Amino acid sequence: MEDIIKKAILAKKAGIVLSRLDTVQKNKCLSHMIDALIEDTEYILNENQKDMAAGKLKGMSEALLDRLLLNKKRLEGIIEGLKQLIALKDPVGEVLYMNKMPNGLLIGQTRVPLGVIGIIYEARPNVTVDAASLCIKSGNAVILRGGSEAVNSNIALVKSLRKALVSAGLPEDSISIIEDTSRETAARFMKLNEYIDVLIPRGGAGLIKSAIENSTIPVIQTGIGNCHVYVDSYGDLNMAERIILNAKISRPGVCNAEEKLLVHKDVADEFIPRIVKSLTESGVEVRGCETTLKLSGDIKPAEDIDWYTEYLDYIIAVKVVDSIDEAIEHINKYGTKHSEAIVTDNYSNSRKFMAEVDAAAVYINASTRFTDGNEFGLGAEIGISTQKLHARGPMGLKELTSTKYIIYGDGQIR
Repeated sequence: MEDIIKKAILAKKAGIVLSRLDTVQKNKCLSHMIDALIEDTEYILNENQKDMAAGKLKGMSEALLDRLLLNKKRLEGIIEGLKQLIALKDPVGEVLYMNKMPNGLLIGQTRVPLGVIGIIYEARPNVTVDAASLCIKSGNAVILRGGSEAVNSNIALVKSLRKALVSAGLPEDSISIIEDTSRETAARFMKLNEYIDVLIPRGGAGLIKSAIENSTIPVIQTGIGNCHVYVDSYGDLNMAERIILNAKISRPGVCNAEEKLLVHKDVADEFIPRIVKSLTESGVEVRGCETTLKLSGDIKPAEDIDWYTEYLDYIIAVKVVDSIDEAIEHINKYGTKHSEAIVTDNYSNSRKFMAEVDAAAVYINASTRFTDGNEFGLGAEIGISTQKLHARGPMGLKELTSTKYIIYGDGQIR
């Protein structure tokens, strides 16, 4: 078993150095990362092919294999994300406010790095670069623990990034990876609250649950996306079809993909047969409530577990509801507080949905697939927080900082 305590101690020391860097120094490091990834492209893609081959042997679904895949286009996209990150404003050192008190003290707040961030994630090697680069720009050290599915890809990427750190004159241990992907090592990692300030798990429900229940490090919950699209009785059905197909099939293996479809009873007779046909022709397995089964023919019945399930695959469950209130109640019961959408031309219903649905992102007449750091103008993201403390929604640079009070005096005593 790796000496992860040693890695954590070295990360803690590196974090102190990073917290003192100015924006120019951090951007210089990101530029070196770009150069290193370009130089190491062939090596990284070859290591990813090892993971892809192993995934196919294990019978991984096409959606999960898609999440695992790196190719030249995707690596170019990762590099483009680094360029965009360089251009983003550095939040560290921003003074949020400064007030003068009656006794003459100037009291304010400023943004500071969190310190050392631990990240546990599954099957998505792009997270390795996104997380590491965001942490560097926000002045944080990071310890990465990826899943066994992407172990070769992640090790290759971290080797490249650590090479960039050295060439930029920064501590190599600002970015480190736990190569042992066993559960025992993950459990040990979760107990290092003496060295790690925040733990961010990115993956399925089992991983999130394990982190919440076992970690002594403060956890930011991310990523579980049992996302819904609700077609209102006032919805434009052509628009609804476009949104549903995009939200379900553009990338079914990601957390902002649609997993459930709710349809108002007043448009169900017309819309259910049409949308089921479109989904089925697109390769999606449709499961439905009793009313959906009657209206759509040969599809599977939805069971109670379906309403809770994040499929991350070409599967969707469909339910007919009597009202917008029933739709909202259903979403708040079964949803994971990630991304929810309504298709409607009714202003009152759109406002009601926006106000009453409990989620990090609520959409009116748009696909849930937009819940993403880049799409929200944040640059790369470290995850989608589905909780209410300390961050919610896509987590960019600002969300990787804390604050501290700064007080200026000229001899005041109490």
